Amino acid sequence: MSAKSKSRRFSVCVIYSHPLLWEEIQQLLAQDGVQLRGVRLQSLQGELRRISLPRAKVYVLEGSGPHQFTSTLLGEILERHPKARVVVLAEKLSDANTFPFLRQGAKGLLTYRDLREQLSRALRAVADGGYWVPRSLLSRFVEGILNSASGRGRTLTAGHLSQRERQVLDCLLENLANKEIAAKLFISERTVKFHVSNLLAKFGVRRRADLILLCYQQRSLP
Repeated sequence: MSAKSKSRRFSVCVIYSHPLLWEEIQQLLAQDGVQLRGVRLQSLQGELRRISLPRAKVYVLEGSGPHQFTSTLLGEILERHPKARVVVLAEKLSDANTFPFLRQGAKGLLTYRDLREQLSRALRAVADGGYWVPRSLLSRFVEGILNSASGRGRTLTAGHLSQRERQVLDCLLENLANKEIAAKLFISERTVKFHVSNLLAKFGVRRRADLILLCYQQRSLP
């Protein structure tokens, strides 16, 4: 293993109920050099607070059980390890069964069908501070919040943002392109790109989509 690969090692904890899923994940990540641990849920009726959750940078949560159980377990992980990044697995990724997870703080969404092709890349992206969410799902998630009464007129506040950066951030949350932002704020596209780059750096993300998700997750939605 190269020095570069070793420097990117990180810990992953898989919380599962089906042994075959755990075996498949072990096989898929065998050559990735991640520090992999598994926690099997023996019963969906067990006391969640008694479950041992070893500290890890990324948690992979099997979401095949009842939605409320998965949501409760996700909340338990984030309560014990606030800086943890969670990827939820599901049979299908519909608006109804994934939007609550995104609002709650999940950083990645994957179907079982996509595990073989996407699991390794998804874990790397999430561990590096990004998100792994299908683009179409992300678009509907953002549109849904923008169109809701609770989403209008509210912006994320962050320290050390200039007035212009706040204006650009508001435009990003409206899903405006650089050209549209430039026209709205009467500045050049080059200046817009400069401010967007600064915003990504200040919020610690790499892509505009990541910034949008982060902002909505940090809002205190009623």
